[in-house]
Amino acid sequence: MLYQTVLMAGKNLLMLTMVLMAVIMTPAAIAAKVDISQFCPVLDGDWEGSAAKSGVAPRHVTTAAICSSDKRNLMLTVSRGDSNPNSEVWWFRAQGNDVLLTYTDGVGEDREQLFSLYQRGNSFTFLGKGQMNQRPALIRLRFEPKSSVGSKEEQASSGSWLWRQSAHYLDDDSEQYQLIRAIELRPVAQ
Repeated sequence: MLYQTVLMAGKNLLMLTMVLMAVIMTPAAIAAKVDISQFCPVLDGDWEGSAAKSGVAPRHVTTAAICSSDKRNLMLTVSRGDSNPNSEVWWFRAQGNDVLLTYTDGVGEDREQLFSLYQRGNSFTFLGKGQMNQRPALIRLRFEPKSSVGSKEEQASSGSWLWRQSAHYLDDDSEQYQLIRAIELRPVAQ
């Protein structure tokens, strides 16, 4: 009798654990590594919006995103108007299972960074280890659907994005990412 009671309690505990895991690990809550071909066509087009950095007044910028026909290359050009006197070019391209970014602003040397690309719900995040301000850092470039009001479904279909560039310095005890810059991407009215 005691054996059957323990066995039944064990089955109930297992069933409860499985239900909790299903609730906690829904597809929207899990970030999955994806290929750039899944992100590239989402951003293809012309965008406008504000760009803001800490301590600098927001400025209007335009961004052109060009996705290659094989969806393995994405080039983003951010216009002058932000804190840089020149346009910036962000060239993302497939490099095996990762994404290689080449960044140039027309002033300094080109910089390269290897990233992994993750998707969580409708958001995409490039995550890589590199240098920021001569310090070792985890660098995160996050693209999130943006809407001022509405449900998650409305946010995903609004067509606007928020591109957050942030870093977590590895020589710092903080567990937080520091926002470097954010760029609003709204479709350019035709």
